[in-house]
Amino acid sequence: MSAPIFRDPIEDGAADPVVVRREGTDEWWMFYTNRRAGAEGPKFSWIHGSAIGLAMSIDGGASWHYRGTVAGLDDPADTPGGNTHWAPEILFAEGQYHMFLSYISGVPDDWRGIPRTMTHFTSPDLVRWTRVGPINLSSRRVIDACVFKCPDGRWRMWYKDEAAGSSTWSASSADLFDWQLEGRVLAGSPYGDPHEGPNVFALGGYYWLIVDEWHGQGVFRSDDTRLWKRQGLIGADPGAHEADQRYMRHADVLAFRDHAAMFYFTHPEWDERSQAEGPPDVAARRTAIHQARLTVVDGVLLCDRDVPAGVGLLG
Repeated sequence: MSAPIFRDPIEDGAADPVVVRREGTDEWWMFYTNRRAGAEGPKFSWIHGSAIGLAMSIDGGASWHYRGTVAGLDDPADTPGGNTHWAPEILFAEGQYHMFLSYISGVPDDWRGIPRTMTHFTSPDLVRWTRVGPINLSSRRVIDACVFKCPDGRWRMWYKDEAAGSSTWSASSADLFDWQLEGRVLAGSPYGDPHEGPNVFALGGYYWLIVDEWHGQGVFRSDDTRLWKRQGLIGADPGAHEADQRYMRHADVLAFRDHAAMFYFTHPEWDERSQAEGPPDVAARRTAIHQARLTVVDGVLLCDRDVPAGVGLLG
């Protein structure tokens, strides 16, 4: 129970998953940050230079199969293949697919002072991507977009602003192309808990926002996607499987009638509590994708990360 459902067979660094159904088929496509766990280089080089990996399921998420990496996402002004692609958000709307990608020029070896750009792409088929361009948001250090159609009829994007204490901000759009900045949604350091990876979904009569707090997923509830009240933390307690003992990190959620499927990643071999500065070696850098079942009981979001092997939650 709670065994990994996917590991990247080349880099072994799959992280930040997002899952989308290919319209008109039974195919589910998982896009993810393809971290380079074994890469040489100083400091944080290994977490940069990543492509976007792709896996597919044809059995409702019970099994996943590697399909390579996504081409054509580099800025035309940058050296092809020598850049950083993080945390894609992908959805189908208005007859086409949209990707909102966290993009960094080059392969930096540190975090500080490095611009990150939220870049929009479109596709007719999830394979061929056309670059629309960068989105002007609250700073030049924004990552981890989540986009959701809200009850006020507008699309809303939540994202992490690293230049504002790792807080969550939002922008809204009528058409997914023109975005208006709205402001800070959840405070980061020093006024609150720093976090990343916001994800919004509807389940059980409420809207939910989860964020990766690096010791589990912070949970917030809303009636309208505008005002959020903290409910608690999920994913801090270990799962039953030996490879699912670590904190749930950067998750994606797909909601269905009576449950939601949450896809998250872990570092199975990193002792996060005693090695807080980061993974100390290649083994600790390696990651795995897992799934969990979410339900709502009496207005409370419940998480079961001990899903038996071979069970698909997509549908």
